[in-house]
Amino acid sequence: MLPRDLPARDVLSFAQRAEALGFDQIWVVEDLGFRGGLAQAGPVLAATQNIGVGVGILPAGARNVAFAAMELATLAQLFPGRLTAGIGHGMPDWMKQSGAWPASPLALLREYTTALRLLLRGEPGPADGQYVQTAGVVLNEIPEIVPPVILGVRRPKSLAVAGQFADGLLLAEPAAPAYITASTEHAGMVPHTPGTHIVTYDAAVVDDDGDAAIERVRPALTVVSEPAWAAHLDPLTFGQALRAHREKCPDANSAARTMPAEWVRALSIVGTPDQARESIRARHAAGATSVVLIPVGADPSASLGDLARVLPQRDDTL
Repeated sequence: MLPRDLPARDVLSFAQRAEALGFDQIWVVEDLGFRGGLAQAGPVLAATQNIGVGVGILPAGARNVAFAAMELATLAQLFPGRLTAGIGHGMPDWMKQSGAWPASPLALLREYTTALRLLLRGEPGPADGQYVQTAGVVLNEIPEIVPPVILGVRRPKSLAVAGQFADGLLLAEPAAPAYITASTEHAGMVPHTPGTHIVTYDAAVVDDDGDAAIERVRPALTVVSEPAWAAHLDPLTFGQALRAHREKCPDANSAARTMPAEWVRALSIVGTPDQARESIRARHAAGATSVVLIPVGADPSASLGDLARVLPQRDDTL
């Protein structure tokens, strides 16, 4: 993942280094107050040669679907086969702050996803819906390789929308294997089915000292015990225990600092290169097609080099 707060001067060099190190994909995020997803994706695609670029996520309430389709189609035309489009509700608090939270988020997401996928294929937009009005809209410029449209959602009803109307799921951090399994079941998706994309995010630290890696990743787990992340914890054997632990702590930072190491390992990709590889393999076994590592630390570029140690060895010397 390209860190959302990476200085702008470092964005393109970070992406180029990720490609040079051998990563398959780089994901850009659109968090309110930071950077736009499409504004990052275009330059990253242009500055690299082959690496896949994912946008995760574009909030449905923030963009007219016809114009979002044009933007995505343009990128997919210019950089064939390299783009994945993540769509979602957006964080409710952010969307409400920006005046873009609908009365029925599910209806909007269903209509938006349907219209976006049709438009990207060059088909007419569907008849006017409750939120999405695209009747008669057709894109004259469409990509030869239509980018997958996946939904970044977490609750059962939203997951069901993904299963019916999208090309896959984007599961935000933490994405432990049990959470991946539960999410795909709610979506009615069969893991490892061709054409189904299951993308997972996880905070990641790799170090020769596995215990040191655990301590370094803890700050990235501050939010996991908060109410909005309940869906991530419900499938886990220690989910209830983690909630009880949070209730005993004065704040979320304290909860992250003091949770047992085995919980930290389950909620992140952390440890020695071998330990991190095992965590990645477990996520793939649970159905993930792309395991996205979120660099943790004050120096993302240095963290990127550490994370690259989990990749298969290559013959060339970087």
